[in-house]
Amino acid sequence: MGISRLQAIFTTPVKQRLSAPAIFWFSLSLTFAAIYGYLSLRQVFGMEYIVQDDVRQHVFWMERFRHPELFPNDLIANYFQSVAPTGYTTLYWLMSALGIDPIVASKVLPPVLGLITTAYCFGVSMQIFPVPFAGFVSALLLNQCMWTKSDLASATPRAFVFPLFLAFAYYLLRSAIVPCLISIALIGLFYPQYIFIAAGVLVLRCFEIKNRRLQLVQDRSTWTFNGAGLAIAFVVVAFYALNHSSFGPTMSVAEAKTLPEFLPGGRAPFFHTNAWEFWVDGRGSGFLPSLMPVLVYFGLLLPGLLQFPQALPLRQQVTPKVHVLTQILLTSVFMFLAAHAVLFKLHLPSRYTGNSFRIVLSLAAGIAIVLLLDGLFQVALRTSWGRGKQQSIAIATTVLLVATLVLYPSFVPKFPNAQYIEGDEPDLYKFFAQQPIDTMIVSLAKEGDNLPTYSQRSILTGEEYAIPYHAGYYRQFRQRTLEAIAAQYSPDLSQIQQFTQKYGVDFWLLDRKAFDLDYVQAHRWIKQYQPAATDAVAHLQQGQAPILKQRLAACTVFQQEKLLVVQADCVVGAAS
Repeated sequence: MGISRLQAIFTTPVKQRLSAPAIFWFSLSLTFAAIYGYLSLRQVFGMEYIVQDDVRQHVFWMERFRHPELFPNDLIANYFQSVAPTGYTTLYWLMSALGIDPIVASKVLPPVLGLITTAYCFGVSMQIFPVPFAGFVSALLLNQCMWTKSDLASATPRAFVFPLFLAFAYYLLRSAIVPCLISIALIGLFYPQYIFIAAGVLVLRCFEIKNRRLQLVQDRSTWTFNGAGLAIAFVVVAFYALNHSSFGPTMSVAEAKTLPEFLPGGRAPFFHTNAWEFWVDGRGSGFLPSLMPVLVYFGLLLPGLLQFPQALPLRQQVTPKVHVLTQILLTSVFMFLAAHAVLFKLHLPSRYTGNSFRIVLSLAAGIAIVLLLDGLFQVALRTSWGRGKQQSIAIATTVLLVATLVLYPSFVPKFPNAQYIEGDEPDLYKFFAQQPIDTMIVSLAKEGDNLPTYSQRSILTGEEYAIPYHAGYYRQFRQRTLEAIAAQYSPDLSQIQQFTQKYGVDFWLLDRKAFDLDYVQAHRWIKQYQPAATDAVAHLQQGQAPILKQRLAACTVFQQEKLLVVQADCVVGAAS
């Protein structure tokens, strides 16, 4: 295959969006998105009890749509329902009204969102740089970014960032005001944090650089467009600002720094002692996204490549619309710093940069790779020996590039890396599902986290639900956990009686090793709740047998190899 043929396939711009090359590369982009989606479906429908990790927080309570009587007076369910964005909740409610179980919906939505994201990503790329292969590269890289992380697979509010924000960018670049305004509203309704990114982009588009000077844009239509978008953003922000959560306020920095949950090793580590980890790659606090495909980092070369139009003739095809990438980055960094300044009122700072960086770098990488590839073709054509060695280098480079793009998932330890959680105790889930709807279960065992999702029954506390960002929720949650630890390891009958009566406890779910000293000392989550954890260790070290341990033989109503279910009334009644 000659260099000219390679150029025609990979680096030739098109004038019409519906040209044959554009349709081919667009279809191929959707094909790969569909394949990745299929791989996720194969995983998540591979067994009866399996969901994505965060579904256990954000979706389990939606069973109330079909059965309103579920989770009565449940602190955990009420909290996660209260923090769910309006659009997100409405979508699941509609699907439930159509007969689609919320858990099933959470499994089928990610591939659909992946296809929508792919379409808009390809469209944005073509608006900036009308070379279809660049759109394919960007879309494929973004898909790989999404499926090597759990955001998209979670079907939680942050999964909707990708399609909705790219839709906003696409309609913005096309100056399509009505769909752009709709996309802004949807961003706010599904993932409110990103309404600030969209608004920031609109603000920056009111300025331009002329003669090396920053000045206001003079075009009235631009002001009309941006003003309308900002008005929609303001309405959405006002809507959330006026609807105060019953579980507020957000945790103050001073209080957060006193809680082990926010420190290294905690449930939600934020205040890292290492400056690099805190500002750059720390979970929640750092601005860099987690590991991405190597080719994505070619996007960092784009600003430099744009400075060499003579060496890279295809650079002339990069339209001024490329500035939207800079605008997104600047706004994201600004919001990252703003979120740090007012912790935790704007939620986690990393939420403003992680996904926007993935989007921008994927788009920039597609353009940069094609510019470099075409530059190599140009060198091969200009060189006197281009039909020999130089042509072979160009062909080999193209083959290596395509192979790296397509085969990347084969070199990832687990792809898609969706963080699906498999339920290993089906008999346990069925046992609790057969209990009355108002059943309350106390458990410090890891398996307890699965019960609201797989059994649709309430738990008093659980590590999965220990989200400490809203003080009104977490103070109650922490107090419940302290009392649960104290009661589970207490040798005092009156203490466990009071606890059982206060919270209406029906069952305890226990690990078989729950009363071993080593178990308590090594339990990372229990150790965060002091002084209850220390007191539990002290009781065991002093040989004081907890009431629960004394009543295991008489009050166990269900057991498996690693777990025991103990009836609370039996413990209190028999012990008394």
